Amino acid sequence: MRAHSVLIASNRGPVAFTLSENGALTMRRGGGGLVSGLSEVVRDTDVLWVCAALSDGDRGAVRQAPGGRLDEAGNDTGPVRMLDIPPPIFHRAYNAVANSTLWFVNHLLYNTPIAPQFDTRFRREWESYREYNGAFALALAEEAAHDAKVMVQDYHLTLTPAMLRVERPDLRIAHFSHTPWAPPEYFSLLPDDVAAEVLSGILGADHAGFLTARWASAFMDCCETFLGARIDRGDRTVTYEGRTTRIGVHALGVNGEALRARAAEPDVESHMTAIRDLVGDRKLIVRIDRTELSKNIVRGLAAYREFLGRHPEWHGKVVHLAFAYPSRHDLPEYREYTAAVQRCAKEIEDEYATDDWDPLILNVHDDYPRSLAAYRLADVLLVNPIRDGMNLVAKEGPILSERCALVLSREAGAAAELGPDSLLVNPFDVSGTATALHEALILPEDERIKRGVRLREAATAMPPHRWFEDQLAALS
Repeated sequence: MRAHSVLIASNRGPVAFTLSENGALTMRRGGGGLVSGLSEVVRDTDVLWVCAALSDGDRGAVRQAPGGRLDEAGNDTGPVRMLDIPPPIFHRAYNAVANSTLWFVNHLLYNTPIAPQFDTRFRREWESYREYNGAFALALAEEAAHDAKVMVQDYHLTLTPAMLRVERPDLRIAHFSHTPWAPPEYFSLLPDDVAAEVLSGILGADHAGFLTARWASAFMDCCETFLGARIDRGDRTVTYEGRTTRIGVHALGVNGEALRARAAEPDVESHMTAIRDLVGDRKLIVRIDRTELSKNIVRGLAAYREFLGRHPEWHGKVVHLAFAYPSRHDLPEYREYTAAVQRCAKEIEDEYATDDWDPLILNVHDDYPRSLAAYRLADVLLVNPIRDGMNLVAKEGPILSERCALVLSREAGAAAELGPDSLLVNPFDVSGTATALHEALILPEDERIKRGVRLREAATAMPPHRWFEDQLAALS
């Protein structure tokens, strides 16, 4: 088995497997935005992707492949090594720590009178998170050539850079955070030793990347507060225990040409016809999200309801098309949130629907071609997260609709680039969001087109291949 000069490590990989009742394995492309962006980059390059087995199908595939190397078992998506981490360890690391602790901290999601509560159970979960990160570090150490570049991705793997540094000090290591980063006063919810371990884990990298300057600054502030590290904000460096880590800002964008080509295919055109049949000549407000707590869908629906209450002149003339796709339903908070979204939608329908007008069309079944069709037909795109590392929906919409007005949360990372040509809102201000929806609907056509041109330029300024190449260059 040959060593590799460039490696990517992430929880989710570029392929996934399903296991049928008769034991047959079926391979498909892995899901998630990170996978979609990086798969495009590495498709034609010699990059080894190290990821975790997420399902029984994945584990079955790994056990049939020599050393977990799926490329040597007939996989044609490029070199992949999938790690068969014991399910109890994976569950505690992924659900209890990554998704229920680190995600909640960095998105400021806790209801603090009730949570978090860091007790003996959490300490067991944290130990599993260590083991999970350690498994990645060992696999990367085994697969990397001398002086290789290793690109570690996201909050699932905050400890991996420092662990890998111990195993292979010759490697050049980058870590990239696709989430926001919490300010010190909120990061301090974590136990002190855990906070220090997360920060020092990332500082095991030579280069730590973030989507916006805001998140990079918050990380440096935390390093100063919790580690006593020396910070140079002008040069964006953090020096700790004799090592210096450079902090980079890399604003991930969209490959506009590829997205437009996909959106012109027959399955998308078919969905456009179906949506037109539903909506008629009414104005269309669109949102496309996972039912993720940070996406703020319930307040978005409440804003639309308030808009309808304030503006009876729009009754029968506008439809809100809301795609809210299931997310993390193994966590009770997410199941409850999905139910809240559905309750809110029913209240709007009960209050305003007539025999010939459905003011809201809510769909909770994931359908990518249908989402592309909705983008193309949108008059207004609503993106109002509580907090978001970037939010590519805000970038994809204007690429596919030349006349779409963007209502955007100021707490989305994308606001740093798209804010000047969006209608920015405070995601907690339902009344303010309702006002912005009305302003977006009445925005003059020439202004929509001018803003759309600038939004598309910003959205496509850093496509995935350039985003990845810039980080590789930062390791040179």
